[in-house]
Amino acid sequence: MPATIPTLIKAKLEVIVESDSGVQASFPDAAYAERGARIVKGRAEVFQKADVILQVRSLGANPQSGHADLDLMHPEQLIIGFLEPLTELEAAKRLAERRVTAFSMELMPRITRAQSMDALSSMATVAGYKAVLLAAEILPKMFPMLMTAAGTVNPARVLIVGAGVAGLQAIATARKLGALVYAYDIRPAVKEQIQSLGAKFVELPLETKGSEAVGGYAQAMDEDFYRRQRELMAKTVAENDVVITTAAVPGKKAPVLVTAEMVKGMNPGSVIVDLAADRGGNCELTRPGQTRVEHGVTIVGPLNVASTIPFHASQMYAKNISNFLLHLAKDGQIQLNLQDEITRETLVTRGGEIVHPRVREALGLAPAATTERSNA
Repeated sequence: MPATIPTLIKAKLEVIVESDSGVQASFPDAAYAERGARIVKGRAEVFQKADVILQVRSLGANPQSGHADLDLMHPEQLIIGFLEPLTELEAAKRLAERRVTAFSMELMPRITRAQSMDALSSMATVAGYKAVLLAAEILPKMFPMLMTAAGTVNPARVLIVGAGVAGLQAIATARKLGALVYAYDIRPAVKEQIQSLGAKFVELPLETKGSEAVGGYAQAMDEDFYRRQRELMAKTVAENDVVITTAAVPGKKAPVLVTAEMVKGMNPGSVIVDLAADRGGNCELTRPGQTRVEHGVTIVGPLNVASTIPFHASQMYAKNISNFLLHLAKDGQIQLNLQDEITRETLVTRGGEIVHPRVREALGLAPAATTERSNA
């Protein structure tokens, strides 16, 4: 986003922007040039001239052009963006083989110092908002209660499953549209947040000890827990017009929370928007990237939801990734301090090796040796 460029230039960094890269988000080349960026025509030229590449979706998270970008990368170049390193392990190996220093925005630790760099939360905010709009467009009912000459229009009932950033934003948006909103999360600690937004917290008689991992993320539970959870949720799902699912565990397949049998029990015309579609889906009948109708219920499995609101998604992401770059840059030079938690936890590949402990573990590799501080 053009607004971040002056801050980078002030930090003694030269900014190169690929021509037309911001057009779809309503940022023309002139807007970047006016702020001091140098516009270059081709993608290859950007990779050739830049020491640091800032991307939204890099190899691993970009099935369309990620492999083409790999051929343009050169050794010791810094690559920063979404990489999906915990699930796209082959992509992580390719980046290591290319000898680039790759940082994953998904791995940003949830600590106070890193809040301004938390791109996952930014994108989840956009997704939670848009999920409600998708449901409202499809649902053959209006969300708010209305008093009309033709009688009273009852409000729609909306169930939000998962009260992370996306879920909380979905609650707020659905409430603003006038719906009766209910929300469920396996983490009891979020009950107060749900209620503060005007939703009713759905309580199920389940043992939830250990349901929250470090950093506030939901912790994966065993299959017996999810089976019992599904049994108890069936009635709640059937009572709602809209179900928006957001439950995801980083680096793992999304848990199935809404079964085919539960969908069958919903009223015709009901809508499910599954924000976990890119992780396999929280609904058993979700097909990633598709909208389908089963038992009279419309099931939406959207992918890359944030890209459908490109202006504000770009605004937030640009701020997140610029703040991260400024964290790494000192006096116009990149300095990697591996004693720093933010730097250490986001670093995936360096010097021809995969260095992130969780990625190495997923690949069956022994722990990597680390150095404390160096120039990139």
